[in-house]
Amino acid sequence: MNGQNGIDLASRILGGSVVAASDESFGVKERLVDPAEPAFVPGTYDLRGEVVDGWETRRHAGPEGDWAIVRLGAPGVVHTVDVDTRFFSGNHPTACRVDACALGLAQDPTAPGVGWTPLTEWTALKPDSVNNLAVADHRRWTHVRLRLASDGGVARLRVHGEVLPDPAEFCDVSVEVSGLEQGGRVEWSSDSFYSDASALIRPDRPRTMGDGWETRRRRDIGPETHDAVLISFAVPTDLRRLEVDTSWFVFNASREVSVLASRHRPDLNGWAMVPFDVPVLDRTPLAADTRHRFAVAVDDVCALRVQAYPDGGLARVRAIGTPTAAGMELLRARWDEAR
Repeated sequence: MNGQNGIDLASRILGGSVVAASDESFGVKERLVDPAEPAFVPGTYDLRGEVVDGWETRRHAGPEGDWAIVRLGAPGVVHTVDVDTRFFSGNHPTACRVDACALGLAQDPTAPGVGWTPLTEWTALKPDSVNNLAVADHRRWTHVRLRLASDGGVARLRVHGEVLPDPAEFCDVSVEVSGLEQGGRVEWSSDSFYSDASALIRPDRPRTMGDGWETRRRRDIGPETHDAVLISFAVPTDLRRLEVDTSWFVFNASREVSVLASRHRPDLNGWAMVPFDVPVLDRTPLAADTRHRFAVAVDDVCALRVQAYPDGGLARVRAIGTPTAAGMELLRARWDEAR
């Protein structure tokens, strides 16, 4: 979900949806935004032919090629697009281009009058590979269109970037500022042996023990031994509520948690040099398989360091508050720049 160039704005985890496609004879279009990695079992057939984990069109698409339109789960600024052709080799598309547009929720992206803006040039695609395409246009988009120069199959479409919320949705209300949908990001974690810490800020409820952050078992346990994760907010915020969820972690939940905050953003040295010196939650025992809610009162912070003692698992962390006046000005400025 998190990548070097941001989060996957198209992921089904955020509510991304493939709303239309020119054809899906061999592989359904919805696979494009599946958060799971693609897989393939050779020699497995159904009524469509050999079973593929991706979107695959019929042969002989014609001179216009094929296309699929994705409504981003969270509108935002796109940095790179990954057109993943893994397990498609003799049947991968020859080339592709990615376009984008900004529409309201009720507008039809297939309508003739929609103004599509190219995000990439036509680019040859490698078979059975991750194809990363850089994007230089840093405006805010709601939909992307993958255009193929031919027929063929694509396993996944990842649209990496940063969420840019509408300032109107943040004004005078409490917001889950840590959440992916609101521009929250997992910037670093001490360990991701069993599962990635980016799951902590997903908008949905955990459904299994694998749908959370689980670290390896520490063997050097001491009074201060702990794992940790850094979560940043889109804008500075006055925090009023904190939720630490250990759902599904029955025998391996973290025993205790403490939370520190920062009022600083990183410079060129990154988050490693940012001080987390604002107490939010003292070291507190956790129950297994439980949603814990804490009332807090901490003003003007932009990131959290969640410390889990000594190791184990957390399912979700939710930080809720109201953006500061300066935070709202920052968000409005970013909104204006990206339109």
